[in-house]
Amino acid sequence: MTTYIAVYFGSLVLALLATPAVIWLARRVGAVDRPGVRTVHTRPTPRIGGVAIFVSATVMIGSVVVLDNNIGQTFRASGLQLATLLASATLIFVVGLIDDLRGLPARIKFLAELLTVVALCIAGVRISHIELTGQWTLHLGGWGCLLTALWIVGVTNAVNLSDGLDGLAAGVSAIACGVIAIFAVHSGQVVMAVFMLALLGSLCGFLFFNFNPARVFMGDCGSLFLGFTIASASVMCMTKSAALVGLALPALALGIPIFDTLFSMLRRFLERRSMFAPDRSHIHHRLLELGLHQRHAVIAIYLATLIASGLGLLMMVNQNAKSLVIFACLLLLIVLLFRMAGVVYLQRTVAGLQGKYCDAQQQRRQQRTFEHLQLRFRQVRDPGQWWQAVCEAADRMDFAWISLRTTWADGRIEEEIWRAPQTPPDLSRLVMMRVPLPTGAGGPQREFEIAICADGSLEAAGRKATLFSRLLDETEPPPAARTAETRVS
Repeated sequence: MTTYIAVYFGSLVLALLATPAVIWLARRVGAVDRPGVRTVHTRPTPRIGGVAIFVSATVMIGSVVVLDNNIGQTFRASGLQLATLLASATLIFVVGLIDDLRGLPARIKFLAELLTVVALCIAGVRISHIELTGQWTLHLGGWGCLLTALWIVGVTNAVNLSDGLDGLAAGVSAIACGVIAIFAVHSGQVVMAVFMLALLGSLCGFLFFNFNPARVFMGDCGSLFLGFTIASASVMCMTKSAALVGLALPALALGIPIFDTLFSMLRRFLERRSMFAPDRSHIHHRLLELGLHQRHAVIAIYLATLIASGLGLLMMVNQNAKSLVIFACLLLLIVLLFRMAGVVYLQRTVAGLQGKYCDAQQQRRQQRTFEHLQLRFRQVRDPGQWWQAVCEAADRMDFAWISLRTTWADGRIEEEIWRAPQTPPDLSRLVMMRVPLPTGAGGPQREFEIAICADGSLEAAGRKATLFSRLLDETEPPPAARTAETRVS
């Protein structure tokens, strides 16, 4: 116990000493975060505070290796897994630091996370089976590596995305570290206990400077390092104990960042935006919109996390089916918190998914129609057949009408018109477009005017116009000729 206390307070003191030095260094190198449309702070703030967290935690972890006691011997006996975890966490920290200083594409950070997960799986840090109850164990086999990757990458990015208010990511991560430390001590996993206590101490020291009003941000170097280390440590706990609680407790402690990330991904999917696109609809943004001050919003999330984590500790006592019920109920409470904050609405989400499905069905129908018309246009041999193919395309694409206007060099104008058999019920919902045809040397000028029924959406009408234009681009129109349907003006 003396070693545990020394690790916690040692990392706490180191963070208190290192953070001011990092603040000074960040200002010297220009590593500051300036206010913008995505931020809530109003003044330039140093953004590489994660350096202080990393240094204070790793120094204390490294010092335990040389101790001449049972904990030190256990550290030295861990060998490959411990070295792999430290090396992987260091790589993630370096990637985050480069991103803070110079900027990196999201795919580079994602690739680094995948590479480190592969290294951990090779070293044996992976979820191979889960003991759901005392009598029921779920063996994952090869799926264990996939679950490990999803968990580590997901938690890493969830912590990274939660760093939106002063002290939010650091405080929630500190609670998660404390919960995992309690479980590690309870289950006799001294290596993970030391890891989590070192992180907990460094975060407590860092929060002295990071809580609102923040004098420093942890940046990607801090949030990625924390997320990756906490996720990897929880997997290592699962590796040693195989109990569900080893993964459930971190999931509850990080439940708000995890669900916030999942709902953000769902929201961007429904809005057809990139999964990496920024927005201001996270739970902390919603709490601010409800009128809470930054500090109050952060404290509210702290309290919710503490309640979920505290109740989750009951799972260590009930190692049976009751633990599954506790876990499910606590997850439901977290989801209800998001509903109360206005982050997610069931009816709106269901309607959005239905709209996505209908739109996908419509696009597939339009694509099949287009592919049929492609073959039809390729069979055209003369102007009469070409005009018939144009009329068929207009009919199958639900055009209201289409006209081809031909202007000859002598000023004569010819116009060919096709109209839908039935007049559209709402003429105000027509999309009108003019599509010029390529003009050969000395040939007349020809231009289509098309009217598309926008009975579904303007976007759907625009897709029809795009597909019709592709047909004209892919098939060279025959020389202009007068037909029986031609009107001369």
